[in-house]
Amino acid sequence: MATTDRQTATLALAHALSAAERGLPVIPLSPTKLPALRSPHRGAPEPVLCRGECGLPGHGVHDATTDPAGIRSLFAAAPWATGYGIACGRPPHHLIGIDLDTKSSTDSVAALRHLALRHLFTIPETVTVLTPSGGRHLWLTGPPDVVVPNSASRLAPGIDVRGAGGYLVGPGSVSAHGAYRLAPGTAELSPAPCPRALLRLITPPARPHHPTQPAPSRPPQGQGLVQFVLAAHEGQRNTRLFWAACRAYENGFGDDLADALTEAAVRAGLTEREAHATIASAERLTSGRGR
Repeated sequence: MATTDRQTATLALAHALSAAERGLPVIPLSPTKLPALRSPHRGAPEPVLCRGECGLPGHGVHDATTDPAGIRSLFAAAPWATGYGIACGRPPHHLIGIDLDTKSSTDSVAALRHLALRHLFTIPETVTVLTPSGGRHLWLTGPPDVVVPNSASRLAPGIDVRGAGGYLVGPGSVSAHGAYRLAPGTAELSPAPCPRALLRLITPPARPHHPTQPAPSRPPQGQGLVQFVLAAHEGQRNTRLFWAACRAYENGFGDDLADALTEAAVRAGLTEREAHATIASAERLTSGRGR
């Protein structure tokens, strides 16, 4: 490993340990911003739905920990790591990330301000991380009894939400495109509580509970398609994801399955952006807009 790479890896570990001291669970990230450790179940003949129960590292955000010894062990197993991810939705902070993407044709910062005016909430002063592309991540905290899902451009174009099961690239990390750093004036801040009106916008409404009705015996719709994507090997990922997404949209549950397909594709090795683009292509094709 070159001296510069070794220094970058050492700094990434130091920043990760510092974040863990503040109660933020972390994992090592590669320069692609993906979890640095590959799944120990890759190559298995059947999909393995394991979130770390096997005791081995390589389960993405499920490896995240605040234990210094555990963090050192993860980074020792991934000496190529140049950054770290911070798991969202985990105690004690129950972190929520608002990702404002400047690469979108829409001004995401202005879109968030418009939402604040429309729904009568104030964007609080909070920890803000500047990304290499010119975007920014706002750190907010959520209530322990509310599960905020991950979403991409659902709140508004160019605004992604990182919640339970997702992670934020921590400040001090270095990706293939540059460094992540704290915005001036926010280093001493703590993550601010998410405004209630904003929390309502990013949290899906609770489904009505019908205790007298028996639970359905059949598996959730589309789980076979999710498993099909999870089993993809290198060179098959986009093809399998596109095929599965087309089948889901043709059968009328594409939007409902999109998040699960995205998560499966990321676990199989695609980036989240690649997965979103492939699913969007499938939706356009099946609706006739791609013709």
